[in-house]
Amino acid sequence: MNLKTALLELEAELPQSFFYNIQKYKEHLFSWNRVHNLTGARDEKTMDEFIYDSIYPITFLPKVKNLLDIGTGAGFPGLILAMGLPDTQVTLVEPLAKRASFLQFIKANLELENVKVIQKKVEEMPHEIFELVTSRAVTDTNMLLALSKNFRDEDSKLLFYKGERVYDEVPNDLKYKIIKTQNRHYLLIGEDK
Repeated sequence: MNLKTALLELEAELPQSFFYNIQKYKEHLFSWNRVHNLTGARDEKTMDEFIYDSIYPITFLPKVKNLLDIGTGAGFPGLILAMGLPDTQVTLVEPLAKRASFLQFIKANLELENVKVIQKKVEEMPHEIFELVTSRAVTDTNMLLALSKNFRDEDSKLLFYKGERVYDEVPNDLKYKIIKTQNRHYLLIGEDK
């Protein structure tokens, strides 16, 4: 099944610009990746899986006015979520210069008004509260909880993109639910099961 078909089958409303933006994003990522090694997604199938994986949570996430993505890399999931959620202000935090430059280029090229790119480690950022904090393939859950503590309050939600070991990582005192797809376990903290 191709990416567009899979995305259209999601029970989510994607903006008109989404498919155009994704196509352009993929073209630029392939081109930059040859020179700068931004991501392990080297072929169209893998890239499509990363994109689908990134956008899937819009099927279950509450509406939020802003989100922080820790360690965005080449854009997964934060940049993809920003394309799918044009009314949400998305802050992408990425310490590596070549990746941050790519994110900045995509923001400008696709005129993504809702995106802000910060080239820093998240620990170096000033405190600010976000309604949603996301992260994919950065570190374990306890470390992510520590890294995100200055950017959330009791009403904030956390969405961590995890694998099967997620069950070993969740502290017992948290309200959370795990949403499973074929290849991913989404850990949503701040929601009851």
